[in-house]
Amino acid sequence: MRRLLIAVVAIVVVGAAGFAVARQLRPHLYAGTVLQSPQPAPEFTLTTHNGDQVSPRDFGGDVVLLYFGYTHCPDVCPLTLSNVAKALDRIGSDAERVQLMMITVDPERDTPEVLDDYMGHFDETFLGLGGDPDEIARIAALYGVFYRANEGDVETGYVVDHTATLMAIDPTGALRVVYSPEIGAEALAPDLKELLG
Repeated sequence: MRRLLIAVVAIVVVGAAGFAVARQLRPHLYAGTVLQSPQPAPEFTLTTHNGDQVSPRDFGGDVVLLYFGYTHCPDVCPLTLSNVAKALDRIGSDAERVQLMMITVDPERDTPEVLDDYMGHFDETFLGLGGDPDEIARIAALYGVFYRANEGDVETGYVVDHTATLMAIDPTGALRVVYSPEIGAEALAPDLKELLG
């Protein structure tokens, strides 16, 4: 009986160890679209809402989340930024190695003061980037982002249709994952941990 008990315990221990190893070897399944051949993220330099010149390369070794949006956006932009902030809360101290940058697609209305106030509603580390409209259009094209201003009503003013994907640049500077606007904090947080390594 004792030998049988020892054998059963040994089988359980070996099985548990095998399961743990299998879990470690299994690749992480990202919640976004993983770029199969990651390329270096297109470089750019824009002005933050604090008046500093910034580029993704300034955050080498960190994960940069890049988003094109605008402060008068009625729905998708605030939802996306809110979900990113919640995801950062979920990963604790690792959040210090994640930098969100939102490039405005509405540089006429999104002055540094407006961007500063807006970004502060979500997370004090988030950077709102603006600059010359032609330069923003060039950068958007490099990232495959479309945007166009449309007429709005008297209350909201004009609205801007725009590609609302969230893009993750990994610590090596490669564009790695593209997320739909619906990405939730509970799905994004494990991806950020994985990207940080």
